[in-house]
Amino acid sequence: MDGERERLIGELVREVRQLGGLGATFFRAAAGRTGMNATDQQVVDILRTTGPTTPGRLAELTGLTTGATAQMLGRLERDGLVRRERDPEDGRRVLVRLAAGGDATAKMGPAFESVGRALAETAARYDDEQLTVLLGFVQRAGAVYGEEIDRLRAVPAAGGAGDLSAPLDGVESGRLVFSSWASRLRLRADTGLDVLYRASFTGPVPDVRADGGTVTVRYPRRLRLFDRSQHGAEVVLSTAVPWRIELQGGASEVVAELAGLDLAGLEVKGGASSFRVDLPDPLGAVPVRIAGGASEIRVLRPPGVAARIRLKGWASQLTFDGQTFGSIGSDAWLQSPDYEDATRRYDIEVSGGANDVTVITSPG
Repeated sequence: MDGERERLIGELVREVRQLGGLGATFFRAAAGRTGMNATDQQVVDILRTTGPTTPGRLAELTGLTTGATAQMLGRLERDGLVRRERDPEDGRRVLVRLAAGGDATAKMGPAFESVGRALAETAARYDDEQLTVLLGFVQRAGAVYGEEIDRLRAVPAAGGAGDLSAPLDGVESGRLVFSSWASRLRLRADTGLDVLYRASFTGPVPDVRADGGTVTVRYPRRLRLFDRSQHGAEVVLSTAVPWRIELQGGASEVVAELAGLDLAGLEVKGGASSFRVDLPDPLGAVPVRIAGGASEIRVLRPPGVAARIRLKGWASQLTFDGQTFGSIGSDAWLQSPDYEDATRRYDIEVSGGANDVTVITSPG
């Protein structure tokens, strides 16, 4: 590469990077004039320029978790800026679109129309052939940014295999939400942990957000297309606060060793090839909900703790405290003799199909 060409490419790359920063600054400045925050304004602008899209796609474009995106969309919907509706071509999907008659244009219009006109006037200085080249470059630059975002999310953070944590100070209760699982997931409780949680990952590192006591783990949609056998996660929870655990999205193998934890509830959605949980001694009546298919579900509870299992789907085999039943389902349920009067107990519900379901007391 000759010196002049190298210089031109270097200047072009610098200008493109600077343009990205100026775009973010423009959003913040415009947000200050409209009374909206920059992320809300970004979402409205995305919908104005690209049309209706899914909440998941908006989460990817803004970098928010699915929970934070849902809260934001709820707020924008209440403000009359957007509406959510079922996709007419796929009833399983939800689409977000600008609300007809909403005041999004009135709030954002002047600033964005001004910059739009200025950019259109600048583009008009080029002929059709030049515009085609410019358009191709901008589209490819956007694809490069998308690929680099995925790469950064996939590479472990400095200091180890994606070691992450959050402070415990001021947190009164915890909530762990896996909005998408790793192939192998291990949960543990640690009485000596001096932080709210500690997580480490093998393979692609997901987006992990801690907001107060809520810890949300989400693998971006593109990363879920990678070889899932390379996804591994271990999450250690502090026993200093009670926890509610929600696992969504499915996994190959899940092991939860929760002895010592104050468990307020456990919800599993999406299925797993193998799901094994060692439950802690409960402080009251604790619900456990397992939905989706599974090859093996094994639930251990401490000695002397009552339990009831309700099978809303079916199981090839169900073992409950020494009793084994084959091909059971159709809303069947079993419970400990002392369940109704027990103050410390687990209410377990399994929906969907399973080959082998076992609910027993741990060895001691």
